[in-house]
Amino acid sequence: MISINLIEHIFKAASISRWNDYPRMTNLVELDKQAHKFIIAYFIAKMEQDVNMRVIIEGGIFEFLSRVVVTDIRPDVYHEILRQKKDEMNKWVLNKIEPMIGHIENGEFLKRFEEYLKTNSYPKEKLILKAASYFATKWEFNIVYQTSSFLNDIEEIKNKVEEELEDYYELIGVRKIALNQKIAKIIELSGRLRFQKRWAQTPRIPETAVLGHMLVVAILGYFYSLEIKACNKRLENNFYCALFHDLPESLTRDIISPVKYGVDGLHTIINDYEMKLINERILPLIPENLRAEFAYILGIREGRDNEGAFVKNEFENRTYKNKIVELCSGSLVSFNQDEFGAIDGKALKHCDKLAAFIEAGLSISYGVRSKELEDGFKDMFDFFKQNKSIDGVNFLTICEEFKQYFSLNI
Repeated sequence: MISINLIEHIFKAASISRWNDYPRMTNLVELDKQAHKFIIAYFIAKMEQDVNMRVIIEGGIFEFLSRVVVTDIRPDVYHEILRQKKDEMNKWVLNKIEPMIGHIENGEFLKRFEEYLKTNSYPKEKLILKAASYFATKWEFNIVYQTSSFLNDIEEIKNKVEEELEDYYELIGVRKIALNQKIAKIIELSGRLRFQKRWAQTPRIPETAVLGHMLVVAILGYFYSLEIKACNKRLENNFYCALFHDLPESLTRDIISPVKYGVDGLHTIINDYEMKLINERILPLIPENLRAEFAYILGIREGRDNEGAFVKNEFENRTYKNKIVELCSGSLVSFNQDEFGAIDGKALKHCDKLAAFIEAGLSISYGVRSKELEDGFKDMFDFFKQNKSIDGVNFLTICEEFKQYFSLNI
């Protein structure tokens, strides 16, 4: 499904500091910026007509993987290089990435990657991704600006950032965000997940935020979808279900599992309160014509045993034909057509656990370990030993290869 080298490449983004030539009140890293970009791109794309959502997802992934390669080049310098040496730079990037991705889809993923970088195809989707990247960067700059007022060039940069907005004004979503309408508030809310750290009670390298974790799970969900040859809508829904799966934590904060499940009935109380906050402070911000689909992606559905109540379980297999949500206890193989809008919730739960397994394992491999990390690493490996595969995708093999690659004998 995914090589260990590619996993390592993705997690490098958690160690790439942004705006590192300016004082910052918090560390800003590439992984979080990319996650925020994907969230913003989703909402801008959904407000437009005739947008290929698969291209939004894949193009975003191509750009993300490329960005990690050129991490040491400042954005303005990189853009100037592309202006003069675009073909040479793209070739260099592809040569660096090819060993990590050449096996995926028997080389088809690499071909799409190359086409995306080298051609002028998909102009609207590329514009949406560029606009989303702009807003994610502008959100970061608002933080940097607070601590950089004494620097001579900060006002010049501020003016350049504000002027760039005009380049994307043809997009409806951009105009709505610029006017600080409801959609701007959901983007601001998701951005706050940068400040919530995963495994907050133990030191860890690289440190990752909830926002970055959401993107890692989404990318794992994407590669799972490729492996099972998911139709376009199923792939899209899997990606965005994973991308938004921890969004409610922007309101409740990340509550670690030992606390959540340590007291009988506490998990139910937390879920009920989470649903209350989602209904009051998230769903009203979503455009009305998108609200039902977004609730489906979040895993919100009407409770079957409690009339009028709603429950949330993003990790259930489900379909969404004719706006009717149906849960599926078994495989979704027979629902692999766009009309069913299927979501592989159980597989995404595996992706979520795999991301946590990698987070713990990477830190241990770097020499920063604790009992909590080691216990979590063991527990998740034991989970995959008991739940090896879904629809023929073997997650245990990935875990075993990861342990071997990093010489983790835990």
